[in-house]
Amino acid sequence: MKKPLIGMLATLLAAGTSALVGAAPAQAAAPAQVSAPAQASAQAATPAAKAVTVNFAGTVALSNCSGSLVRMPNSAATDPALVLSNGHCLESGMPGPGEVVLDQPSSRTFTLLNPTGGRLATLRATKVVYGAMTDTDVSIYQLNTNYASIKSKYGISPLTIADTHPTQGADIRVVSGYWKKIYSCSIDGFAYQLNEADWTFKDSVRYTSGCNVIGGTSGSPVVDTSTGRLVAVNNTINENGESCTLDNPCEVDENGGVTVHQGIGYAQETYGIPACFGPGNRLDLTLAGCTLPRP
Repeated sequence: MKKPLIGMLATLLAAGTSALVGAAPAQAAAPAQVSAPAQASAQAATPAAKAVTVNFAGTVALSNCSGSLVRMPNSAATDPALVLSNGHCLESGMPGPGEVVLDQPSSRTFTLLNPTGGRLATLRATKVVYGAMTDTDVSIYQLNTNYASIKSKYGISPLTIADTHPTQGADIRVVSGYWKKIYSCSIDGFAYQLNEADWTFKDSVRYTSGCNVIGGTSGSPVVDTSTGRLVAVNNTINENGESCTLDNPCEVDENGGVTVHQGIGYAQETYGIPACFGPGNRLDLTLAGCTLPRP
């Protein structure tokens, strides 16, 4: 993951080096891979779905990162709208290991984009609903408007967060509102644990080499082209081949084995988030099935 962009720009000026994605540190290890025969039989049994065209509709640009306007599968049009990004993109700074940010007032603004990446409007938060860099790397903001109002004024619908685990081999797009750039690749696999500096992430998505994300792409939605749904949030890449250092996450398996994939990026899964939201887009960490870290 990468430092917030503002800090990265300062680093660039001072040292003339490239910056990270704009996300906080991460940790990961690779889970079991599906065998080729199993994948082949599954593909043969299920006709290929028509791919969804992914563009910038529903994405936003932050001051230092990327993000997206999101809804839960059961959100209503009249519910207060939510914006998803990385925990390390919070305006208050990167949460420490074990730290969870809940219900904090915020007046942060987000630039809402049209399908081609043009600026449509400025959206404003009322609070940080949730933020953490423990097990995951997410921030969720509540806005001062609802989905119906955004749709009526700007013609933009939110991205829906999938409530099922992402699939190995899935064709994905990483959509950066900050850079107005879309990366295309596939889900290579999943890291059991991803370690980056002091932070540890669990069951992280590992990209194939096409998604060589950079600083400022942190918080970008990761969209499965077979469904059009958001399956993860982009947060880091191993830049220099170092092991488990800032901007150089390493994977740790169930037995403690460490693997480094230089030049490979990662995202944090989001399928567990909907279980933590009840009617009215209300966060409730005590709901059955909610596994987001608690304070």
